[in-house]
Amino acid sequence: MKVRKRVSHVWDEETPEAKARWFQSLTVSERLDLLCWFTDLALAANPRITEQKDAQPVAGRVRVLSKT
Repeated sequence: MKVRKRVSHVWDEETPEAKARWFQSLTVSERLDLLCWFTDLALAANPRITEQKDAQPVAGRVRVLSKT
């Protein structure tokens, strides 16, 4: 599958499936770079986040995708 390399500013094109295709188009190295970037972002926003124990998910805040 070839992912089109273009910029879109249409909200309707930002579907979970489109985002998954974009993520799958990244190399493993690029995926790990994103993981590190998001981790750094979370730590910058809340440096004490690693001290939290028994964190519970917030309903409605995470979308789980499954293959049909």
